[in-house]
Amino acid sequence: MAEPVHVEQSHTYPVGVEHAFDVVLSTPLPEVFGRRYAAIPAIREVRGQDGAWGTVGQTRTIVLADGGTMREVLTRVDRPRGFGYSITDITGPMKLLAASADGLWTFDAAGSGVEVTWAWEVRPASSVAALVMPVFARFWRGYARRAMQELEALLPV
Repeated sequence: MAEPVHVEQSHTYPVGVEHAFDVVLSTPLPEVFGRRYAAIPAIREVRGQDGAWGTVGQTRTIVLADGGTMREVLTRVDRPRGFGYSITDITGPMKLLAASADGLWTFDAAGSGVEVTWAWEVRPASSVAALVMPVFARFWRGYARRAMQELEALLPV
């Protein structure tokens, strides 16, 4: 199996660490990831989430605009430092590229604000998929930059 690929994107916001953590953890995914970026589809809806997102062990199904789905499990919540999750059971076109991914959001004080970092460790679905991971990584960084811009509107000063 091919080695996992690490991708990450950071942005600094002029708000408190706790506030940024709470907003990012609780905002519905389509509000942040509601637009496609290159080959990465938008998130259209979330199914099967029981209650507010924030308890380790919670699961939900992410439905993508291209009809694919992914199962997300919240694996870590350490307010206000960060939270992590795993993505498995990928269906649709993304299944050909990624077998699974581990995601991590971190929140670090930066001057009078917060630096928010979103990272993925993506496990390629095959040795062929590993060959196109550099292209996927470039697309993912663009997708993440756009998400950081969307968060800016949700993190008022």
